Amino acid sequence: MRTKSAFFYDYPQSDGDVFGNGRRDRIGDLTDLYPHVVTIGNFDDHAGSLSHIEVIFGTWGIPCFTDYHFSCMPNLKAVFYAAGNVKAFAEPLIQRNIVLVSAWDINAIPVAEMCLSQILLSLRGYFRATRRYRSLKTGEAKSFARSGVFGETVGLIGLGKIGVRLRRLLANHPIKVIAYDPFLSPERAQELDVELVSLSQVFERSLVISNHTPDLDSTQGILTATHFEAMRDGATFINSGRGAQVVEEDLIRVMSARPDLTALLDVTSPEPPPDDSVYWELSNVIISPHIGGTIGDEVVRLADCVIEEYERWITGSPLKYRVTSEVLATMG
Repeated sequence: MRTKSAFFYDYPQSDGDVFGNGRRDRIGDLTDLYPHVVTIGNFDDHAGSLSHIEVIFGTWGIPCFTDYHFSCMPNLKAVFYAAGNVKAFAEPLIQRNIVLVSAWDINAIPVAEMCLSQILLSLRGYFRATRRYRSLKTGEAKSFARSGVFGETVGLIGLGKIGVRLRRLLANHPIKVIAYDPFLSPERAQELDVELVSLSQVFERSLVISNHTPDLDSTQGILTATHFEAMRDGATFINSGRGAQVVEEDLIRVMSARPDLTALLDVTSPEPPPDDSVYWELSNVIISPHIGGTIGDEVVRLADCVIEEYERWITGSPLKYRVTSEVLATMG
């Protein structure tokens, strides 16, 4: 008898249909699939038909289930989440020993790719040169020391899913990588071919610093004026972690005083910055609207991940991306 499953999600599909391009049909072939997509808004309309559901396939917009929801789904055994961070809804599932799988690692791919592109451009002095070109309008715009992509030092803050993927992408280039991650063992650092250094040293030594710190209470406000003031001439700070990890007043003050520096911020606190934020006025600060995540045709990779995990689960094979309470504690 095939596993009884249902879709749970509620998100605008303008950035891509996670279960499109045949993925819905694939899940329908593998399971006895409930014919409607369930959301927190229409749950009561379907509650009477969900008592036999064993598996949920979800993506962005899955609800945080309460005792009421679980009472309507007493046979629920596993949730396969075709997206990234599960912090908003994971705890009740884990407490009930319901298997939870996330495509967190796959969702890290586009963020790492975006950061790689920013790092390579930064090493060529691209962002500083384009600013100078606008005002000078001559080749003098590029007349500053530019190392290029050969032998320069790049610093990573945090070597979680995104940081590790980025480090592996950087391995294709002749770049020295140093890193700060208090949870990374020397053995793991050696495996990844990174030099573990202090947070201050990352800023002092790197021409490009890329932040991938997990979003924890303990990491709020950890990047301060002391770090930004120590940046090398022409250095770039990339933030795709979380805006709250930066003391934004400090970053604004340093960026205002040092036009040689560049900040590429895909995250701020709040998002977007207020209308009167100085961020909008600084030519050496480039803000993007949190575009690093999976978009467009990329999103079906998330569905492929959870489908493969479902096939492992149903056959009793080890899961690659199960979220336990220990894993949840490290999620950003």
